[in-house]
Amino acid sequence: MSAIPLTQLKHPYHLVDPSPWPLLGSLGALTMAFGMVKYMHYYAGGFYVLVFGLLVTSFTMFVWWRDIIREGTFEGRHTKKVQRGLRLGVILFIVSEVMFFVSFFWAFFSFEFRSCYTNWSIMATSRY
Repeated sequence: MSAIPLTQLKHPYHLVDPSPWPLLGSLGALTMAFGMVKYMHYYAGGFYVLVFGLLVTSFTMFVWWRDIIREGTFEGRHTKKVQRGLRLGVILFIVSEVMFFVSFFWAFFSFEFRSCYTNWSIMATSRY
């Protein structure tokens, strides 16, 4: 697939080839969102648009992961440095999600517990 053979590379990084899957995945997600809105508002054919968007998104996930597995195993493009970068990226993503949810629930519980000691609960329900 790549224009440069692996034996001629002068760096340990993997430069990906252009792929149609990000565009197809985003169009599938957009179609799925439109289908959800149409289905929830009882438009005719909304369910079919939702299912089509779900199928396109699922197909995109399957073929994109197939390409990544093929690049890493059969083509040998995932060197140790690339594998380390992928692993670090996944770990940082998971840590950022954990921190997001910790901050979200921290703010929620902080507001809820503090409101029983002050009159904020009255202020929150009153219309100025």
